Amino acid sequence: MLKEYRTVKELVGPLMVVEKVTEASFDELVEIELADGELRRGRVLEVNNDVALVQLFEGSAGLNLEDSKVRFLGRSIELGVSPDILGRVFDGLGRPKDKGAAIIPDRRMDINGEPINPYSRNYPSEFIQTGFSAIDGLNTLVRGQKLPIFSASGLPHAQLAAQITRQAKVLGKGENFAVVFGAMGITYEEAEYFVSDFQRTGALERTVLFMNLANDPVIERVSTPRMALTAAEYLAFELNMHVLVILTDMTNYAEALREISAARKEVPGRRGYPGYLYTDLATIYERAGRIKGKDGSITLIPILTMPEDDKTHPIPDLTGYITEGQIILGRDLHRKGIYPPIDVLPSLSRLKDKGIGSGKTREDHADTMNQLFAAYARGKEAKDLAVILGEAALSDLDKKFAKFADEFEERYVQQGLEENRSIEETLNIGWDLLSLVPRSELKRIREEYIEKYLPETKEEE
Repeated sequence: MLKEYRTVKELVGPLMVVEKVTEASFDELVEIELADGELRRGRVLEVNNDVALVQLFEGSAGLNLEDSKVRFLGRSIELGVSPDILGRVFDGLGRPKDKGAAIIPDRRMDINGEPINPYSRNYPSEFIQTGFSAIDGLNTLVRGQKLPIFSASGLPHAQLAAQITRQAKVLGKGENFAVVFGAMGITYEEAEYFVSDFQRTGALERTVLFMNLANDPVIERVSTPRMALTAAEYLAFELNMHVLVILTDMTNYAEALREISAARKEVPGRRGYPGYLYTDLATIYERAGRIKGKDGSITLIPILTMPEDDKTHPIPDLTGYITEGQIILGRDLHRKGIYPPIDVLPSLSRLKDKGIGSGKTREDHADTMNQLFAAYARGKEAKDLAVILGEAALSDLDKKFAKFADEFEERYVQQGLEENRSIEETLNIGWDLLSLVPRSELKRIREEYIEKYLPETKEEE
């Protein structure tokens, strides 16, 4: 029999102080019964002697200090899991919100989980095809990797996330692949867009959605990514599936942390965010990966909007330290009408070399990737020089590289909202573009690959 406490001392926003508590622990789930019988939930944020600080999930409106009964449930927040979670939509606390039947769980899992022990990790080494040339060809996503997308206000990261969810697949026969999609602080229109898009394309059948709306409680926003990763851990390490987790928007998550920290009157860190922001983000990101002796894997793509387009802002800055690279969306490309506006030069996948080559993508992948980077960088320099000095100041070779840069953005980076390119298509487009460059400038590609793959219509110097 659980003890009931009627010793609520104080309410401050979503925080409740309960006195004379004999048994309570950090992160423990709490049930609050109002005078009219309504039940609300919360979790313990702090315990000091016999005083517990509780954060309410549904807020404190209508709570009466004297008549409220508080029960500490002796467990953390849990997610009931079974194979039936695939194809379902849940809120940020794991409750069905798609009007479907309740999940009958095979087991209940603590959503806090644990980061994967570095000793137990298997090194990421297998290619995941997203269908986007700018990612697959130049910043390759590898199974078990953590590769964030750095976006900004007004850029189409929602469309990009939905398209990756639809298109992503593991190249191989008979491998079970699933997507877990966690959305935090999004609008009702965005939620409808994601759900309807996944239903329209059939992607929902292999997807688990956790949706936290902007008007939902802040505490639910904090639990959403942990719910998503708990579902992913079950699918990957219990059902041996290869799982891609997409979390958007991690900036809304960090803002929720800052709001909670301010309510607790904690000493703020950089730009008002709590000093433990790095540690907190690491407890999320480090749950992705591959484990020795397990067939499944978790690959993570967190998406965040950089406030004021600032890469040095604490959220993208700390995310970059924990993860293995970043895909950066560029506002200049977006203004040109290019979708997806992936700026490939500052983008980086630190594990791309591990997932490409013969038997994974194609033998020429590494060489063409390096040559495309170099040619595009040189073309951008030539275009910048033309802006300052005029096109007449460019040499004939500079003009060819400037033309290459334009064609690269139009034909390689630019894709349709329904365009799903195979890695072979991406590599072939790359070779077509390299035919615009004099053969003598293809210094990063082995001669045997040039002979084998460069189109016959190539332009000679």
